[in-house]
Amino acid sequence: MSTDADKAAVAALTQKVVTTWAYGDAEGFASVFVEDGTMILAGVYCDGRAEVQAYMAEAFEGRYKGTQVVGKPLSMRFITDDVVILLSLGGVLEAGKTEVDRDSAIRASWLAARQDDGQWLLVAYQNTPRYPATAGGSAHGRAA
Repeated sequence: MSTDADKAAVAALTQKVVTTWAYGDAEGFASVFVEDGTMILAGVYCDGRAEVQAYMAEAFEGRYKGTQVVGKPLSMRFITDDVVILLSLGGVLEAGKTEVDRDSAIRASWLAARQDDGQWLLVAYQNTPRYPATAGGSAHGRAA
C-alpha cells in the first residue's frame, strides 16, 4: 500500500529534475535514474545513467542552454508498493518566456521504483509532443 510519504518521494523526483535543469546540472539530472535507466525524448534514446548524463551535459551547453523545464502531474498510479507510474504535462520554457510554446509542450510518463535503500529512482522516462506536428491534424483522446 502506497503512503503519503511514498507519493511525496515520487513527486520529489520531478522537482529534482526541475531544479537540476535550472542549474544546467547534468550529473544531478541523471542522478534521478537507476544505473540502467532509460530516457526517451523525441529522436533521443539514452540507455543508462551515464548516457543520460552525457546527453544532458551536451544539451545544457547547446539546445537547452538558458531554458527551464516545467510540469504538473496528471496522475500517479502505484502498480505495486514499490513501482509507480506518474503521468505529467509540461515542457521546455525557452529563455525569457513565461509560458511553454506549443512546439515545446509535452506529455511524459515516469516509471519509478523504490530501491533497496528506500529511495525512489526513475527506471524509465519518456515524453512526446503534446500537440500534433501538422496543422489540421486530429488528436484522439482527452485534451488534457
